[in-house]
Amino acid sequence: MGEEKTNKAAMPHNLILQNRQTLTISGVVEIGSFDKSSIVLYTDLGELTILGSDLHMNQLSVESGDVAIEGHIRSMAYTDNYAKSGNFFSRLLR
Repeated sequence: MGEEKTNKAAMPHNLILQNRQTLTISGVVEIGSFDKSSIVLYTDLGELTILGSDLHMNQLSVESGDVAIEGHIRSMAYTDNYAKSGNFFSRLLR
């Protein structure tokens, strides 16, 4: 008589950075915002902010949570405390 787990398992999360030009990320739950100088992604492990110049999202797979980014990547930083409730505009207006 086993108990059923009701919690959703976290998606595997990996980052692969090649020559500060190509970044492949898995485990992305949601895209927060993006432009040529910054990209904000949400993962099960926190908010990930990528800063750089001439940034482009070349690949986005909503089903698998994979994202590929190209451009000059200056920094990547996680924020542990983020509100994932609501949509992009509700978070923007906080």
